[in-house]
Amino acid sequence: MCLTDSFGAGLMGAGIAQVLAHKGKFNVTLSDVTDKALANGQSIISKSLTRIAKKAMAESSADEQSKFVKGIVDSIKVTTDPEAAVKDTDLVIEAIIENVGIKKDLFGFLDGKAPKDAIFASNTSSLSITDVAEAVSSERQQRFGGFHAFNPVPQMKLVEVIRTTKTDNDTFDSLLEVAKRMGKTPVSCIDSPGFIVNRLLVPYMLEAVRLVERGEATAKDVDTAMKLGAGCKYSHESYSRTPLSSIQSTCRAC
Repeated sequence: MCLTDSFGAGLMGAGIAQVLAHKGKFNVTLSDVTDKALANGQSIISKSLTRIAKKAMAESSADEQSKFVKGIVDSIKVTTDPEAAVKDTDLVIEAIIENVGIKKDLFGFLDGKAPKDAIFASNTSSLSITDVAEAVSSERQQRFGGFHAFNPVPQMKLVEVIRTTKTDNDTFDSLLEVAKRMGKTPVSCIDSPGFIVNRLLVPYMLEAVRLVERGEATAKDVDTAMKLGAGCKYSHESYSRTPLSSIQSTCRAC
């Protein structure tokens, strides 16, 4: 497997494309609906790689760091043509808006354009993979799984790899291997509400907010208690990085 496509050039899609290209050494195409969205995705990748270069190449010159960043950014092809993006692909990873209907529309279109043996995966954090996969043929459903990376993708080490009742073993093993090539630690999960992390994390987040709302503790004290007493790194401040739509869909699913 060498040709991969990331659909959606936002924080998640751009981050996945970056790590696929940088760490995984895949040939990557980043796709979105407008040139503006793609330019934003390239900017996200460039800024992220610049931070990495400054830390990992501290003893190198600014020119060498810039060359490193440019080399990876330029290696990622961009297109607003989804059909062209998947013409010869081995793997499609979707990271668009958390809306099951929109995801199904995309996968339904791509199913007839991508090679028959291409693997499809959704980066959804909470939606049912089984529901999303209904948009594709029964044959493709065997090559369909979940690939839930975490934000920010370049820094977070975990990927949840999700299988449905129809995901075949070769597809599941391939997704695990992709995660490993990206330098991530994959965990396996069957298709279930919230998967592993959000199934456990969201109830904790909600109760932390309720504690503060009821006046039982301050946000600072809740964060300190969980960090020092439970070893939990998440805080009220970090909740701002979690889209409300993701929290809402997880709550509904659970």
